[in-house]
Amino acid sequence: MNGTRRAFLGTAGAAVGLAALGVSSPAAAAGHHTDTGRRRRRIPPSGIGMHLYTMRTPLATDFRGTLERLAEIGYATVGVSGRHGHSAAEIRRMLDATRLKAVLEHVAYTTVTGSGLPQAIEDVRTLGGSWVVVPSLPAGMHSPAGYREAARQFNAAGRIARESGLKVLFHNHDGDHEVVDGESLYGILLKETDPELVGFELDVYWAAKGGDDPRRLFVTDRRRFPALHVKDMAPNGGFEDVGSGVLDFPAMFDTARSGGVRQWLVEHDAPADPFASALNSYRYLSALRY
Repeated sequence: MNGTRRAFLGTAGAAVGLAALGVSSPAAAAGHHTDTGRRRRRIPPSGIGMHLYTMRTPLATDFRGTLERLAEIGYATVGVSGRHGHSAAEIRRMLDATRLKAVLEHVAYTTVTGSGLPQAIEDVRTLGGSWVVVPSLPAGMHSPAGYREAARQFNAAGRIARESGLKVLFHNHDGDHEVVDGESLYGILLKETDPELVGFELDVYWAAKGGDDPRRLFVTDRRRFPALHVKDMAPNGGFEDVGSGVLDFPAMFDTARSGGVRQWLVEHDAPADPFASALNSYRYLSALRY
């Protein structure tokens, strides 16, 4: 294990101990991760959101009811990922009715870099969001040359999006943090995209799993990360509710201000009970001091 991952996974033993004791309260989880005598910052309530991929199962049968329950828990914002047969306008009406705000939508790379971009921009505007987010790159682009091409395409799409007051973001997975032929793939995107046109929705779980350090990225690439996917890691490397796993979120978020973070979007890729997971994660983040 490299130094970066050691820094964020070093609490694994403590996490296992808490789980064995059945500790699940947000205050206990926050205390496990924080030095309350030193850290005073908190996530603003308006910045705590849910990436709706987490809720895809209940959304498929009751979209509005799912949004209502998220609002009741306390979530203020959502990231849209899959519309389940609804138009952008229909989703916006449901969001308005539940007083939630969409901040972004995930849109395929081929759409953002092709003729579908104008419609994608219009849809994000209809939803009320600020960011068009590419969730991943095609597998065939996994090389320095492929990432350079992606950077070029992102800059071009970003220019078009800027005309409508939006910005293009890229969402990472662990493979994006690999070093291929001596070059960091993620580093290529950071270096070769224009900060005025392109930003990043950093998934902290995948960054940590890929061996990267969000705390470092927020400092070395300032203002590039307006949105985060906040996802926790189980001791076995799987997914966990936020605050119940081994990732040290206070350490990660310590430099979030310099990274330009404005949205902390909860995500769990495979929750056994999406609503219980949403509640657990919200309680942790709303109590967190870092």
